[in-house]
Amino acid sequence: MTLAPPPLREPRRFFIGGAWVDPSTDATIDVIAPATEQPYLRVAEAKENDIDRAIGAAREAFDHGPWPRLSHAERGRYLDAIATKLGARADDVATIWPNEMGVLHATARAFAGAVGNLYSLYAGLADRFAFEEERPTVSGATLGLLVREPVGVVGAIIPWNGPISLIALKLAPALLAGCTVIIKASPEAPGHALLMAEIAEEVGLPPGVVNVVTADRVASERLVRDPRVDKIAFTGSTAAGKAIGAIAGGRIARHTLELGGKSAAVILDDFDIDAAADAIAGRACDLTGQVCASLTRVIVSRHRHDAMLDALASRLGQVRVGDPFDPAVQMGPLATQRQRDRVEDYIASARHDGFTLATGGGRPKGVDRGWFVEPTVFGHVDNSARIAREEIFGPVLSVIPVGDEAEAVDVANDSPFGLAGAVFTNDADRAYSVARQLRTGTVSHNMLRLDFSIAFGGFKQSGVGREGGVEGLLSYLEIKTVLLDGRPATELKMS
Repeated sequence: MTLAPPPLREPRRFFIGGAWVDPSTDATIDVIAPATEQPYLRVAEAKENDIDRAIGAAREAFDHGPWPRLSHAERGRYLDAIATKLGARADDVATIWPNEMGVLHATARAFAGAVGNLYSLYAGLADRFAFEEERPTVSGATLGLLVREPVGVVGAIIPWNGPISLIALKLAPALLAGCTVIIKASPEAPGHALLMAEIAEEVGLPPGVVNVVTADRVASERLVRDPRVDKIAFTGSTAAGKAIGAIAGGRIARHTLELGGKSAAVILDDFDIDAAADAIAGRACDLTGQVCASLTRVIVSRHRHDAMLDALASRLGQVRVGDPFDPAVQMGPLATQRQRDRVEDYIASARHDGFTLATGGGRPKGVDRGWFVEPTVFGHVDNSARIAREEIFGPVLSVIPVGDEAEAVDVANDSPFGLAGAVFTNDADRAYSVARQLRTGTVSHNMLRLDFSIAFGGFKQSGVGREGGVEGLLSYLEIKTVLLDGRPATELKMS
């Protein structure tokens, strides 16, 4: 497999203050293609001085630049322009993604063609969302207004599994609100952030509105601690989210945290086992299981457990693993050697605990390079076991037997996480009833579905706040109450 050159103009520089700038040191980060273990991309590594410079540019742009002072409609036009540019560069998005984290090229291409829709969605809210509302007042004032204004400078910390989409979920609402943004890309997958910097330059965003750096944890913490940053928007592990939340809470900084998951598929007795297995197995290999919302706990009645286990094993045992650019391949590699080591450690833990290994559990035969692992299914899993309670972030499923529907709900809720889940039943009333009992941010019916046009986020240790839709916009806005003794002659900015 020959790696195509990354379609990026300035990988050794940062985008700060509307210009491509040299880093403060010669430090670099090598991005390794997970299917070949060969170097794919070398980027500049930001140190604390670079982070400081990016924060300063964003602060200047917010405090004194034109961006927060434009109308929402004017900012919406920039969002539409970003959507158009993203569409034109969909092939570049799709080329970078498999080479950085192992996603199938076909999957990357499908996502790349749709990610611009998030920018268009927020552009459409420019004329529909009520950024200013007249409210009844008991204060004695003539006019009471509730005004929603931009939160300020945003530090957007992006993980490696789906960077182009996760950038959009933060950048699009932040820009519409009038915020300025520092995008901190992950060391494992910086390509999409650099591509977005090129697009920000091409559409003519004012200097400092979008700034892009790549840094590891030590320098990244500077972004979280700096009082010039008003809000942190983070997607990543729960462990990292706890650390970020503690720092942000210590200085009362606004923050949204989209964290880990251990989502349950609750299979009710009226639903066909084969149909459930098709739906679950069909999504289990998405991004090689490196999806926070993936349905990794399959909860089924005890008398149907073996049939469910066999059905999942028969499907996942046939998955073709290999080169993510091969159209015949159904699952690519894990993103890093560290991630494969992590997944293999969980598999070893489940073996040690004596759970039934129905398929997988090793590395695919005939593949001697790359960070590959087989899709794996364990049965007769106890919900208190490590493999059932901790996020693995790989293609490893646990089938958990229960006595009845009430116990299924209890087991689904018996988790430190609450990001997503699904109810499998032919009865929409039962689906709704169980969905309302599950303590999780999204519940879907008969398959895993997520809808970022409504909202996405979790209960419990799966996060704080929501991304997507109107709810995703609200977290980039501060609420101000304005009480006037007269009605101003200027037109109120109400939708």
